[in-house]
Amino acid sequence: MSDIDDDSEIFFSVKFLGRIQVVRPGGMQILTDAVEALQDPNIEMAEKMKKAKVHLFLTRTAIDILEHKTKFMLYSCALPSVSFCAVHPSQPKILGFISKHPAADMHHCYIFQSKKFSHLLVSIIGDSFRSYKQNEGLHGDRDLVVEALRHKNKVLERENAELRRRLQANGEDAGGVQNDSENESDIDKTSSRSGQVRFFSEDDKTPLQRNF
Repeated sequence: MSDIDDDSEIFFSVKFLGRIQVVRPGGMQILTDAVEALQDPNIEMAEKMKKAKVHLFLTRTAIDILEHKTKFMLYSCALPSVSFCAVHPSQPKILGFISKHPAADMHHCYIFQSKKFSHLLVSIIGDSFRSYKQNEGLHGDRDLVVEALRHKNKVLERENAELRRRLQANGEDAGGVQNDSENESDIDKTSSRSGQVRFFSEDDKTPLQRNF
């Protein structure tokens, strides 16, 4: 198997048979046809690796293929680009996955050989893909919540601004009434002493209401 550097990265030492462009992003038949093409000695392909030993790195976001001795990066496939992964139905030591090219509308099938870990690798790749999609969904949900809170905050800010405007307008009206009352106090001392409240207009009898 491989060494585990931390909880987010794991690698396996496997033999890389090569990669081949395929016509569809998934399917067992696509995988078997790709393996057959790579194993055919009569087919000349630039990307046949002749069972070169590589490190297959699995991280939380990508599958990286590194040359065994130099650790040179041969290929890197982001997890969202992976559309299919399986063990060969009749050759259990062979596995492969299909990934979309990052800059072109094409797909490639990457073929590996492992005596012990083919099924385990396929299982880990599948789990990594599902975990990535789940975390992506959680991030998306959080983004929606943040956006909803921002929208609500803007609505509350507008309501508060409107409320302040109304309170200021009512305060100015109340101040004007108070001044008028002071001016009239000398004129109507008798009604004030009797404990009666004097209104100068029908509008003054309307109580102040706050709308929330």
